[in-house]
Amino acid sequence: MTASEMENGWIVEATISEMRQRMDDDEITAEQLVLIYLERIAQQNAQCKAILEVNPDAVHIARALDAERKQQGNRSVLHGIPILIKDNMDTNDKMHTSCGSLALKDFYAPEDAFLVKKLRTAGAVILGKTNMTEWANFMSDRMTNGWSSRGGQVVNPYGLFDVGGSSSGGAAAIAMNMAAVAIGTETTGSIINPATQNSLVGIKPTVGAISRGGIIPLAHTQDTPGPMARTVKDATLVFQHLVGKDLNDPVSHLSTQFDTVQWSSLFDENALQGIRLGIPRQIFEHEASKERLKLFSIALKKLTDAGAILVDPIDLGTMENDLGYDVLVHEFKAGLNAYLGRTPASNPIRTLQDIIQFNNEHATETLKFGQVMLERAQRTSGTLTEQLYIEMLIKNRHLAAGVALGKALEENSVHALVFPQDHGCSFGAAAGFPSVTVPANYSEAGEPFGLTFSGSAFTEPQLISYAYAFEQLTIARKKP
Repeated sequence: MTASEMENGWIVEATISEMRQRMDDDEITAEQLVLIYLERIAQQNAQCKAILEVNPDAVHIARALDAERKQQGNRSVLHGIPILIKDNMDTNDKMHTSCGSLALKDFYAPEDAFLVKKLRTAGAVILGKTNMTEWANFMSDRMTNGWSSRGGQVVNPYGLFDVGGSSSGGAAAIAMNMAAVAIGTETTGSIINPATQNSLVGIKPTVGAISRGGIIPLAHTQDTPGPMARTVKDATLVFQHLVGKDLNDPVSHLSTQFDTVQWSSLFDENALQGIRLGIPRQIFEHEASKERLKLFSIALKKLTDAGAILVDPIDLGTMENDLGYDVLVHEFKAGLNAYLGRTPASNPIRTLQDIIQFNNEHATETLKFGQVMLERAQRTSGTLTEQLYIEMLIKNRHLAAGVALGKALEENSVHALVFPQDHGCSFGAAAGFPSVTVPANYSEAGEPFGLTFSGSAFTEPQLISYAYAFEQLTIARKKP
């Protein structure tokens, strides 16, 4: 089967299960899959700038995995499946790790990130690295989503809409069928936002579900990686292989709570029957456009049709603006300096100050939007001893975990909250709690609209089941 035949056939919008079956039936090889996706990247990436670089060894890795499959069988359902990862994740190969910054354009990580090791162990092919909002959207408060000095501006494949940030490149690439799944990271909305803007499923996990080891940090109390895919099942198949305990990331020891989960049992079309869902209207009713509120109402009607019980409205007892960015400002310098300080001596960029200085020396290329957030973070001590930081950390965790996603859920006896798009994502971010977003509809102009389910810590299985039932009811996603 030629690449052009694949192009016009099942490869567009193909699921992991379909790829797996085709490989097992000897109708296609992992090597052919990689070549097909590389061809699609060559045809489309110049327009959307979603991918920074491809893995030069991807074809050979796939060929070796094909031989292994014939001799020993599949390592997992991901054996031979091409996956993209965000440019803030370390890979010990011939690709750089730069967080979208020209300051790190020549940096090669000495070791794979923990989640990259898990993907390789599962037999996935790391196809390439995706563009992203530079420094995970913490460089400037004026920077557009999806822009980096190293990769330029990621474009939304659905039209002249916000592409979302900061996992922008991964979202655009999967929307355009350049790989099976992309792995992004979220600190505040950076998986949920680009997933909704590109008509994808995004899983923002509980902090601790997946190790952050080997990922360039923004804020250690909020950072978490997670998958973006075209279907709930694909996102879940990858998520379950990312979960695991990393000795170098203490909070990941909590992931043992998933040890007994039967992930295949989550795909139940009737999972919404009798489920109580809270609708926190005060969080978004004055921010969302009339059209988005209308699309949200349509989605809520479909939830009730599926047997869900809506508690509408529900008061979360706080607003997103009550949380602020002080925790991120302080944690960024401490985390980034620690990461850079552990890189090989050959890397000249060793501190946040080095990055700021590099940008000043290359202002034409790097300071299109300035670097006010980098400079603000640099003014902190980097020791996390400031009274403001500690007070805000305690306050945010209380408001988000104790009140909005704790007390409000319990007092109203609801299983999860439902939001339009990425509204409310600050609560899950500050609390370290999970969310799952799923395509729901499109605006009249064609902009994607997503429905997001949010819950308490380690309720990913339940949220995934709700998202799957909604997805099967609506089949809303359309390719761009």
